[in-house]
Amino acid sequence: MIHISDTAQTHFRKLIEREALPGLGVRLSAVDPGTARADARLEFAEPRDLVGDEWAVDCDGFTVYVDANSVAWLDGAEIDYVTQGAGSQLTIKAPKIKGQAPAESASLVERVRWVVENEVNPQLAQHKGRVAVEQVSADGVVLLRFGGGCNGCGMADVTLKQGIEKTLMARVPGVTAVRDVTDHDTGDAPYIPRDNAA
Repeated sequence: MIHISDTAQTHFRKLIEREALPGLGVRLSAVDPGTARADARLEFAEPRDLVGDEWAVDCDGFTVYVDANSVAWLDGAEIDYVTQGAGSQLTIKAPKIKGQAPAESASLVERVRWVVENEVNPQLAQHKGRVAVEQVSADGVVLLRFGGGCNGCGMADVTLKQGIEKTLMARVPGVTAVRDVTDHDTGDAPYIPRDNAA
């Protein structure tokens, strides 16, 4: 179930009235659900824009159409329009949109991939970097391949040992070590070139 506050409904109604298009509603969908990049998208929707399998949420004076493929990801979402000081902001809280961490009973590979995609890579993205899980051995050794700004970066070793390895060992029971299998000589856009790192 999706909750749309009275203030959010009033906000949407004003925007829809201003557009003055018959049958205009609002479409809500999940973008990149189940990933760290997941986000909720709101946009106007005319009747001709609808596919026909959307879930309809009747509001006061308009309808919110939830993309059928997004329903499970947006279940429990809350949409609000909050006024703070001189400004106002539409907020969407969707607790399931990024997916749920695997249970402790999940495989070591699943649990490692979850932490890499949802905790490690969002941090590395700040430097246009990322890592991919190449292999997880039976004895808990994780092999990673750096990409983007991390491939060839002079700080990759520090990032691996002081950041990624510590995170994985703390968050994923069973991880015993993390190793880099990247050919850093092939990096064409390192965040900090290796010859500049000291």
